[in-house]
Amino acid sequence: MLVSSLSSLLAGRIAERFSAAAPELTFDPQVRRSAHADFQADGVLAAGRALGRNPRELAVAVAAGLAGEPVLAASSVAGPGFINLTFTDRALLTQAAARLADDRLGVPLSDTGRVTVIDYSQPNIAKEMHVGHLRSTIIGDALARVLGHLGGTVVRQNHIGDWGTQFGMLIEYLFGDAVGDEPAGISRLSALYRAARARFEADPAFVERSRRRVVALQAGDPETVTAWRDIVAESTRYFTDVYDRLGVLLEPGDVAGESFYNPMLAGVAEDLLALGVATVSDGAVCVFFDDVRGPDGDPVPLIVRKSDGGYGYAATDLAAVRYRVTDLHADRVLYVVDARQALHFRMVFETARRAGWVPDGVAVEHVRFGLMLGPGGRPFKTRYGGNALFTDLIDEAVAGARKVIDTKNPEVDAGVLAERARQVGIGALKYADLATSRTRDYVYDPARMLSLTGNTSVYLQYAHVRARSILRKAGADGAIDTGLPLEAAERLLILDLDGFADAVEEVGQTLEPHRLCGYLFRLAQSFTAFFERCPVLTAPAPVRENRLALCLLTARTLRAGLELLGIESPDRL
Repeated sequence: MLVSSLSSLLAGRIAERFSAAAPELTFDPQVRRSAHADFQADGVLAAGRALGRNPRELAVAVAAGLAGEPVLAASSVAGPGFINLTFTDRALLTQAAARLADDRLGVPLSDTGRVTVIDYSQPNIAKEMHVGHLRSTIIGDALARVLGHLGGTVVRQNHIGDWGTQFGMLIEYLFGDAVGDEPAGISRLSALYRAARARFEADPAFVERSRRRVVALQAGDPETVTAWRDIVAESTRYFTDVYDRLGVLLEPGDVAGESFYNPMLAGVAEDLLALGVATVSDGAVCVFFDDVRGPDGDPVPLIVRKSDGGYGYAATDLAAVRYRVTDLHADRVLYVVDARQALHFRMVFETARRAGWVPDGVAVEHVRFGLMLGPGGRPFKTRYGGNALFTDLIDEAVAGARKVIDTKNPEVDAGVLAERARQVGIGALKYADLATSRTRDYVYDPARMLSLTGNTSVYLQYAHVRARSILRKAGADGAIDTGLPLEAAERLLILDLDGFADAVEEVGQTLEPHRLCGYLFRLAQSFTAFFERCPVLTAPAPVRENRLALCLLTARTLRAGLELLGIESPDRL
């Protein structure tokens, strides 16, 4: 019978034996892989101290209680109270066979019944996506995939910048100053936006006309609204193309931008005033916090409505929180936004809780991440000083991958080569981001991320290709005979294969995709060692059948893990 993982099986059995030895304390053992056995259970030392008992004696009693477990070959105690446990070969093979027969590879539906709203990507209308959008898009997409796979209902939200003074500025410039009749593609829109901004900063008369245009937009003037909709539609087509190229799940239907929340902003301010959460200060509607102060020691408020009657990001984010909890029925709301916005979100979330818009039991979290840096650890800029474009990074990664594929397969058909280069290049770009702890900055290094060795997606993809190649040559998938003895490399591979469900659940709990990356890298390393030390195709039956089955289980696990990261796993490279 399949259990989620062998470590969880052991944790349950150890807790039972501990309860028999010390019923007065609930014990939650920490079971981890060990260099001295298959697994080691920690926690007895602290439990013994809490009970006032000798930890080693307690551990010996627990180990003795486990001695009769048919799945265990050995149980012993090391040091002051560490319990070392080794499975029988039959138990490992039985678990591998059960996992192979399970479409989900042992991953439980632990998020069933929970609704999670994930806010990620967040580009701006009329602007090309740049490197600053990369991490939010890639991390958010991986989390959406993992939480959905765990059985939760995931609502993707792309909070685009599609409202405000800048649109009055851009539309006024389009009507009065723009020249040329070429289609309003995203490059032209971006150029027009820059020109409009320059005009806005230099011409007071243009500033006044732009403000009147904003009023016209807000009032629903048909000509102005039509221009705004055209700009939004063109930008949305561009975003969709980028998402399609990158292979992320976001679709036009996931967009809920600033314009969506605009009708709610006045109600947000008035409700906060009525609830006593906000006060009027110098004509502005503000929320104050005892622990948020500026360099001069004065309180720094969250400004919900400015003194001129306008609304900023705080009001929009508060409207979004309330909508997502009340209308989308979220149990958890995740904001995948860089770490520099930490104070803003802390103030927004605290305000929403004070207002009762986020009740107890609903989690609202800032999933913060560090920056992607350029060479030398400096902020990532182009040679012209601006932010590097998202599409340029994709193009560079695919071009670099093509060289890697060319080197390995000089005679591959051009169309096939292009498709493989796309899979490898985009996978490398994503994995380089996801394999880094999301709270850390990292340096963008195309040569490293496309390396055939080390912790890269290319290494994982080649491990998958190698497993599939063996299965193609064999012409069969194999079947597991649980009565055979195992080589050391086979045992290690099975133990690593067994950790998949735990790795996926850990990402769901911590919201840290790098944990799944680390697991897949270890699995690929174990498979490489297995491949080098345990012949498959030339092994005698039934050993050959067992090893083919392990190749199949490895290929399926690598593919499933990479898919949860949004990375493709081709069968050939």
